[in-house]
Amino acid sequence: MKKVCLLGAGLVAGPLIEYLLQFDEVELRVADIDLERARSLVKDHPRGRVYQLDLQNRPELVKLVSEAEVVVSMVPYTFHPYVAEICLELGKHLVTASYVSPAMKALDGRAREKGLIFLNELGLDPGIDHMEAMRLIEAAHQAGGRVLSFVSYCGGLPAPEASDNPFGYKFSWSPRGVLLAGRNEARYLLDGREVVVPAEELFSHYQMIDIPGLGVFEGYPNRNSVSYLETYGIREARTMLRGTLRYPGWCQKLKKIGELGLLDINEREWQSSTYAGFLREYLGIEEAVELKTAVADRLQLSPKSDVIQSLDWLGLFSEQPLPSRKISPLDLLVALMVEKLKYREGERDMTVLQHQITVEYPGKGRELVTSTLIDFGQPHGHSSMSRTVGLPVALGVKLILERRIGLSGVLTPTVREIYEPILAELETLGLAFKEERKFI
Repeated sequence: MKKVCLLGAGLVAGPLIEYLLQFDEVELRVADIDLERARSLVKDHPRGRVYQLDLQNRPELVKLVSEAEVVVSMVPYTFHPYVAEICLELGKHLVTASYVSPAMKALDGRAREKGLIFLNELGLDPGIDHMEAMRLIEAAHQAGGRVLSFVSYCGGLPAPEASDNPFGYKFSWSPRGVLLAGRNEARYLLDGREVVVPAEELFSHYQMIDIPGLGVFEGYPNRNSVSYLETYGIREARTMLRGTLRYPGWCQKLKKIGELGLLDINEREWQSSTYAGFLREYLGIEEAVELKTAVADRLQLSPKSDVIQSLDWLGLFSEQPLPSRKISPLDLLVALMVEKLKYREGERDMTVLQHQITVEYPGKGRELVTSTLIDFGQPHGHSSMSRTVGLPVALGVKLILERRIGLSGVLTPTVREIYEPILAELETLGLAFKEERKFI
């Protein structure tokens, strides 16, 4: 029996658990601080066991890891190096869906010495995006082409019929991470020139992106696209951009939210007890002045504008009580969004990932290759986000259990022996890219 230990039974764990438990030779042990959540996913499966675990309880964590062949860490990314150190001590392979942090990267040499695989960035973004990028790029290079441009956008969104609020967005988890991303500057390469977008200009710096079959979306750049020239082995490229997709209107609203200072993460003690009172206190608006009009004036907008109406819908001008008197503006916004921007029972989410690469072939000209993945969640079933994150992780575990990865150390799925079989299996599971090619 091959034993796998899954740490964390959160929102993307369901498809991962279901996939691994279909193999008779796999025994899966699922540990979470919430025992009932773990039990609801494993159910009464004869090869599934559940454990209540606080990660701070090191002896219990060591015991669970020691009994496994592969450990899957789906806990918050800050815990991955801690889990990885224990895997190193005990000689266990590790899989995560998170970016390789400097702390994780530092373990590469020791993992290689022990012949261990620490496979990271195996979700959707990062994950499937890397795998399809490398498939396209390596195919172009093998055919003698030079990649001149790589532009990629990814978004986890409500399906069109579920996009029924002023923000065109819904959360199945805390919005904090999405809002924090709006505080980062972005870097990308355009026609050989590096473009740096300050955080305060991020939401002004978007383009309209047409996704065939779905319509037009806003796309804005992610943090540092330039580093991917090396990651993807395309130093010859003159344009390199990785970005985020949202429904139209998102960027203007987030830009104005930023202008009001509502992305501030500094905790303060507020005298006011309501959202309207907080806004007056924070922005210095006197009681005698009508709040909505004052905020509209501050943003140089009409009180009837879409932005002001959206903030009103969210509850920023309301007498709703604050969740706490000592809290940051950003977390006050999070508290409203987590209530107002959530999925209702039976609603579908949607994943959209599109790569566009321009390849130059000697004597043949330039070809534009567009590869698009569109996936929808299952009403009353698994979300698209849980499938597109959980399934690649499960497939990575399967490759390790079957001894199909000849490499060791801290890895990402940018090598063919990892990305090729995973992409092929994802296609059989309904996660397939549609590719279009045309010479330009």
